[in-house]
Amino acid sequence: MKIAIAGAAGRMGQMLIREIGRTEGSSLAGALEHAGSNMLGTETGGVKIVADPAAAIAAANVLIDFTVPAATVAHAQVCADKGVSMVIGTTGLDPDQTRAIHEAAKKVPILWAANMSLGVNILLALVEKTASMLDPAYDIEIVEMHHRHKIDAPSGTALALGKAAAAGRKVELEKVWRKSRDGHTGARPAGEIGFATLRGGEEVGVHTVMFAAAGERLELSHRSFSRETYASGAVRAALWLEGRKPGLYGMKDVLGL
Repeated sequence: MKIAIAGAAGRMGQMLIREIGRTEGSSLAGALEHAGSNMLGTETGGVKIVADPAAAIAAANVLIDFTVPAATVAHAQVCADKGVSMVIGTTGLDPDQTRAIHEAAKKVPILWAANMSLGVNILLALVEKTASMLDPAYDIEIVEMHHRHKIDAPSGTALALGKAAAAGRKVELEKVWRKSRDGHTGARPAGEIGFATLRGGEEVGVHTVMFAAAGERLELSHRSFSRETYASGAVRAALWLEGRKPGLYGMKDVLGL
């Protein structure tokens, strides 16, 4: 599988390039950076870094993108036009940007996941199952912490966990979520799914889902110690896309969950 990387000069991009180099059946075919990058024209993994998405994916079967929403949407449109598959790990997309990804997936296979780690995706499955087993007397709260540089909140993974919990209860997350609390909020409504966001230091990612009742509390938790787990999952997803029909896929599909 010939893979191009968006954000190739960044920390995640460099991890992805290293992961491609040690993964049998994959090779680096393109490296993309934004137009203002001082790394343009330099080489990484034996490939020159360019600012033109079409040029970056010219020799690639798939593009892996962990960048920012606007760039990801633009890259998805180019991939759709050129017939190149895509793995997306970008979070924080607004409804219009989300619709654009869905449109691109009508032309090419796109795998989009808030989190590529095996452990997190098992956690998602466990949260949905647990929520389906516990009645609404168990309040659901999701606590997440990331490094100080993260630009979206709650994290995409936290929102995915919220969606899993809501699916287990057969409700729409947007109708029951509480993303923040401040001031005199009153008693907690029954059935609410709450989020708490922490930011600081270099924390890679911690997510805990609490099911709290009057006499007990059940917690399901995951902590990432290295972004390498995301890189490994993303390259695995890229290899899985080979031969797939156009459509929007997730890590559940890759892992058979």
